[in-house]
Amino acid sequence: MRHRNKNKILDRAKGPRELMLRNLASSILIYEKVKTTEAKAKAVRSLVERSITTAKKGDLSARRALIATLPQKMAVRKSLEVLAERYKDRAGGYSRIIRLGARPGDGAKMVQIELV
Repeated sequence: MRHRNKNKILDRAKGPRELMLRNLASSILIYEKVKTTEAKAKAVRSLVERSITTAKKGDLSARRALIATLPQKMAVRKSLEVLAERYKDRAGGYSRIIRLGARPGDGAKMVQIELV
């Protein structure tokens, strides 16, 4: 039973799931728009929001926390230099999920997650 367990498993073991979500979060921060399944988008949304909130602090400990979380250096650099400035007056809600319909192959619900 999964009572009171809020994290989504996404049919993967813990290590591959966490690395997939970290890579997806990095792609969202770099490209600002990614097409993925609805379940993955809902699971990665909190990671993206936390990364931007951490980047808004802008100090050395924030940079180290982002380096520990995000695998790509470009994602860390862009979130600290570009996104922190863009969202400095916004108190959360940095991402948006737009539904695109079903994927032709297997019927999975596809969405586009993008930064506001």
